[in-house]
Amino acid sequence: MTDFQKSFEEVKDLIKFQDYTLAIKRVIDFTLDTEDVTFYRKTCNFLDWSDANDDKFTLAEKTTSLLNELYSVLSVKPLKPKEKILDIKHLTKKHSSVFSLGPINLDLSEGDIVGLVGENGNGKTTLLRLLCGELYATSGTIDYNFNFEDAYDLRTKLVYIPQRTDTWRGSMYENLVFTAASYGYLPQENILIVELIIARLGLRKFRQHAWKDLSSGYKMRFELARMLLRKPKILLIDEPLANLDILAQQTVLEDFRAIAKSPFRPIGIILSSQQLYEVEKTSDQVIFLKQGVQRNLHGNTPEGTAPEEKQLVIEFESEWTQSLLNNVFSQHELVSLQFNGGTYIATFSSDKTIHDFMGIITKNNIPVNYLRNISNSTRRFFVS
Repeated sequence: MTDFQKSFEEVKDLIKFQDYTLAIKRVIDFTLDTEDVTFYRKTCNFLDWSDANDDKFTLAEKTTSLLNELYSVLSVKPLKPKEKILDIKHLTKKHSSVFSLGPINLDLSEGDIVGLVGENGNGKTTLLRLLCGELYATSGTIDYNFNFEDAYDLRTKLVYIPQRTDTWRGSMYENLVFTAASYGYLPQENILIVELIIARLGLRKFRQHAWKDLSSGYKMRFELARMLLRKPKILLIDEPLANLDILAQQTVLEDFRAIAKSPFRPIGIILSSQQLYEVEKTSDQVIFLKQGVQRNLHGNTPEGTAPEEKQLVIEFESEWTQSLLNNVFSQHELVSLQFNGGTYIATFSSDKTIHDFMGIITKNNIPVNYLRNISNSTRRFFVS
């Protein structure tokens, strides 16, 4: 079974277990994949019906019927081969004698998500602004491996959403219709495509709102809707999770993943965030920046840096003092024990496992309120 077929089977399961919110989002994704006005209209009519009706049995029938129609069309449509769209080599930006970014080495392929993490002031926003052309590099190269006619066309396909966006005038819906018209959508598809994008991002009930009436989270979603209408090749997003609660963060990241990994319209996404664990679950690669220096969570070690030794690193909370914990752990190949932000970070030699750690705390009756294995998380970089 191909990934494309699996995705349809997953939506059938969503319908089976009555998770209609997510199922309908995926139906919209498939509708956009068709690039067919006939299906745009069918799905918009279905969305209008679902808003006006709460009959779960009929909703399941209609969703399944539309899903099967979409499958019959998309199953014979050629899949787009995954291609590299961005290649960055030895990129540096010197701001002053105090701070410089880089060298950064990174590549991005269609359908991939790269997360940028690190403390404030360590270069995440600078890197995003370099990639979108708002800043010029001191040295190094940025190669965009897709066709564009000029700088304006490049910025159309290379979308940057800053943490603080400009104010919109008028209703959200009118702004999006204007954007769609500006970027080449034909009159017969303009309103339909706007309705689909709005619904895909959970914005239908806010479409007639003014900018001042929206929360920060919904402002970010409308900005994302506007940028998606530009049919970008790359999305660069600065702190999209900053003003969202944990459930909204998970929803937005799942939206990013589904949007990026469309089998017919894949795009590359680079996003910065302080939400380490959520970003790590979603991203194909995570880059940690500290004082402008790059460290990768997965894959190859950046050029010019030594390979990192594999160790067991555990983050945990305990009522015991650091001295008591050290007395116990030092008998079990403890490398270091640090107290950081209300939690302990214990590093052990590479031959220790999480099961060994659990055995130690159980045998010694160490009270632990929380623990997480961060051996493969950028969290360990914050204390090293």
